[in-house]
Amino acid sequence: MSTLRRPRSRFPHLAVAALLCAAPAAWGSSLDVLAAGPGLEGLAVAPSVSGVTPPAPTRHVYEGSIERGTTLSTQLREIGIPAKTIDEVTRRMRGHFDFRRSQPGHDYTLVLDDELRLVEFHYRISSTDGWSLRRTSNGFRVRREEEQLEARPARVAGVVVTNLYSSITDLGGEGQLARDFADIFAWDIDFQRELKTGDSYQILYEKLYRTTGGRDTYVRPGRILAARFEGKAGSLTAVYYETEEGRGGYYRPDGSSVEGRFLKAPMRQARVTSSYTNARRHPILNVTRPHPGIDYAAPSGTPVWAVADGVIQHRGWGGGFGNLIKVRHDNGYVSYYAHLSRYADKLKVGTRVQQKQVIGYVGSTGLATGPHVCFRIKRDGKYVDPARLNTPAGDPIPAHLVPGFRSERDALLARLDGRRWASNRN
Repeated sequence: MSTLRRPRSRFPHLAVAALLCAAPAAWGSSLDVLAAGPGLEGLAVAPSVSGVTPPAPTRHVYEGSIERGTTLSTQLREIGIPAKTIDEVTRRMRGHFDFRRSQPGHDYTLVLDDELRLVEFHYRISSTDGWSLRRTSNGFRVRREEEQLEARPARVAGVVVTNLYSSITDLGGEGQLARDFADIFAWDIDFQRELKTGDSYQILYEKLYRTTGGRDTYVRPGRILAARFEGKAGSLTAVYYETEEGRGGYYRPDGSSVEGRFLKAPMRQARVTSSYTNARRHPILNVTRPHPGIDYAAPSGTPVWAVADGVIQHRGWGGGFGNLIKVRHDNGYVSYYAHLSRYADKLKVGTRVQQKQVIGYVGSTGLATGPHVCFRIKRDGKYVDPARLNTPAGDPIPAHLVPGFRSERDALLARLDGRRWASNRN
């Protein structure tokens, strides 16, 4: 009988075990338990054939929850999962779930074989919703796993008085709805710096209900179907469209993707205390000099993310910058994140990072009067204003899907505006 050992981990909640099983168990199914005790979660036994139990392959099962300020890839690296396996999970899940949108409390289960190759992966964003990734004889298959909830369209519209979050929650919407709305337009507007009193928004989204005993109970908000922002920073509209079953994204009315190469800001919630300028009185040195970046004030320890895919060029002390990270991007771009309190785990020079991956945490190291991050961007060695940076968008709607997209777009925008829409199709 094999001895089960738990790899050492800094995550107290992480349960790691090697299970001997005849075949991967379906998520949520029950296993016949032969024995259980300290250090032994249970042994799943294959059914006997003619009284003989064939040898079963070893399966290594890793379970955990996303912690605040960290990422799935960071936690998997911490427990010794090979980078190749982590990359396969993110690559296979691409288009189904974007791990840059992971939240603390999301649960995952990773099943590997004896050679630490991927067998199964499960990811749950709530008690009722998640995805499964399984190896089959024909490759890998991704499937959405969710409780049967009824989606009912709902609409919320309002005017900003103080901030987007308060405006939406004051109207009875959840905070998650505000965060999802801001994420859709994160490539076009910095909601901390550019949002103004009087700006307006419209959101068409799904409200998910559970029916029990003939009674409907509201569970949570679902996907945003269409969104519009009108403000001093510009007019933005986006609709959700699936380019294939289960794989979708947000597109502008002309079919172009809302996703850009660079995010407008390196964090979700912060307060701008200094903008890009050629002349600013330094609060500590008391001299006037250029400030070629944007300062975002936030509580110490607030996660800071990379604004674009790239490679860590510098991780260390930067003089007046304090703890500094530089990320090198394609086409001569380098982004700066200064005054950090600490760096994300396992981050070093040469590490490849993805857009919206946490790379550090807000601090006040170096020449700083309080906790903030000084965010800067250089192109070909010269500073540029991050607020004025224009880079190419993602892939547009494929040509053969344009007619279907236009029909869906018109229907969603009509409902977003509170209008009825009739299709021309029979």
